[in-house]
Amino acid sequence: AVLTALAMPAQAQGVIKIGEVNSYKAQPAFLEPYKKGMELAVSEINAGGGVNGKKIELITRDDNANPGDAVRVAEELVSREQVDVLTGTFLSHIGLALTDFAKQKKIFFLAGEPLTDKIVWQNGNRYTFRLRPSTYMQEYGQSAVATFKQLMKAAQPDIEFVAEQAPPLGKVDSGSVVQALADAKPDAIFNVLFGADLSKFVREGNTRGLFKDREVVSLLTGEPEYLDPLKDEAPNGWLVTGYPWDGVQTPEHKAFLSAYQAKYQDYPRLGSVVGYSAIMSLATGMKKAKSADTEKMIEAFRGLQVDTPFGPIT
Repeated sequence: AVLTALAMPAQAQGVIKIGEVNSYKAQPAFLEPYKKGMELAVSEINAGGGVNGKKIELITRDDNANPGDAVRVAEELVSREQVDVLTGTFLSHIGLALTDFAKQKKIFFLAGEPLTDKIVWQNGNRYTFRLRPSTYMQEYGQSAVATFKQLMKAAQPDIEFVAEQAPPLGKVDSGSVVQALADAKPDAIFNVLFGADLSKFVREGNTRGLFKDREVVSLLTGEPEYLDPLKDEAPNGWLVTGYPWDGVQTPEHKAFLSAYQAKYQDYPRLGSVVGYSAIMSLATGMKKAKSADTEKMIEAFRGLQVDTPFGPIT
């Protein structure tokens, strides 16, 4: 009897295991709040009786921002921890590595944060679903620039791109980048730097007057995890995407904000919403599927509607 119990899948023993892989050490500004969001969702789900009569258990692993390490810990989650589903990843190349892993191992994978379109288009597979918007709506790195150029040229054919700087992630030489952009004398600037790179760019740009009398469009800069570190140096008048947590007055967001502040004595970041919504998406899919079985989850997630702090999503 003991041997039989040991051989049974996790969900059959009254627990549904969610395996989560992410770059916690490399991207703490986003992923520490993200983890708190996930844990809030798990506690709410379990307090409400779990999913299909089973409690949810979240098991997280750090991928060291390395695709090889991501696959290694995912393999450990599947084989040793016997998780029922996989979720997570922040960086696009890590997300792509787990997309391929999900295909090879035939396990359900919900990509939480990576923005590359390839996850569901060029490299997509039936085992992989995504939570956040991707390229055509909001891509990152050089793909963001390519999409931005494409859309701008369609709207304004005579637009001219006079300079481009693409420093490696985490290694921006802000002085030379700002000087090169200033020398090109642009009318406007499109920015996709975030985190520590963004802070260095903004400080150097403020010092050298790069942003004076220029329009700046900047992806993600309005997210509190990237805006808060700038404090008084935060530029005024930029067009940004982001999350004004204290200004969203919908009932679903008020409920989330209240629960998050009560649990952590802190305000949520965008990562908090993404982590929370990822777990709620998995739970909603499992309820619809009446199972955490991969094939049933795939069927349930097609057209799945989920309630999130930002309202319903599909």
